[in-house]
Amino acid sequence: MGLLPKSIAQNLTILSSILLLFSLCDVARCKPNTTVKIVQCNIGTYTEGDPFTISLAYVLAELENVTPARQGYDFRDISPYPNAFAYGHAACNQTLTSSDCTACLSAARIAVLSSCDHRIGGRSVLYDCTIRYEQYPFDD
Repeated sequence: MGLLPKSIAQNLTILSSILLLFSLCDVARCKPNTTVKIVQCNIGTYTEGDPFTISLAYVLAELENVTPARQGYDFRDISPYPNAFAYGHAACNQTLTSSDCTACLSAARIAVLSSCDHRIGGRSVLYDCTIRYEQYPFDD
């Protein structure tokens, strides 16, 4: 014989199960971890009026906008401007939502641009995403 009547014990068990499910739903809605693990910069530089500026802006915008829409959150890009090509790659943790991938890539872009100002290449690796650009083709 238990301490509580059977119907109360059953209700408590059901209530406990429901609370557990709600807490698991909270865990599933993760936010991106935008803590920077590492930023690396190419030693080469470009000047303000360099055509690479336009190519780089194009590639970074594409990486940030297209990657979250791609299955697997992995995207490589090249600028369409032949005067000075820019190459890029971005990827997100596949457990993120598309909007969280976008937020993470935005933080990665800010990290690489603030650390690698006027560099022809840079990479920022955050816990949940990464972004890299170079003036030459590369393979990660």
